Amino acid sequence: MAQGLFITGFTITEVLAIQSKAKEMLMEGKTLMAWGDSGMTTSKQFPMTVKETLEECAYALRALDPVTYGHKKTIAASSIVGYLPK
Repeated sequence: MAQGLFITGFTITEVLAIQSKAKEMLMEGKTLMAWGDSGMTTSKQFPMTVKETLEECAYALRALDPVTYGHKKTIAASSIVGYLPK
C-alpha cells in the first residue's frame, strides 16, 4: 500500500520522471544489478521494488493533481459488534 513518499517535495514532473524510469526498468527486467571482477561478485538492489515505485507514483499523482489523475481512493468500512435488537 502506498505511503505517500513522493507527495512532499516532489513536483508532478519529477513523479512522472520516476514513473517513466520505473516502467523502463520493468520492461527491461532490471530490478537487481550484479557484476563480477576477478572471481568476486557484487550485487545491488534498488531501494524500492518497481511495483512499490509505480504504486507510490500513482498515489502521488492522484494527490498532487486529482483533476487529471483521479481522486485518491478512499475505502470506508463499518462494523457492528454485539447484539442488534430486531
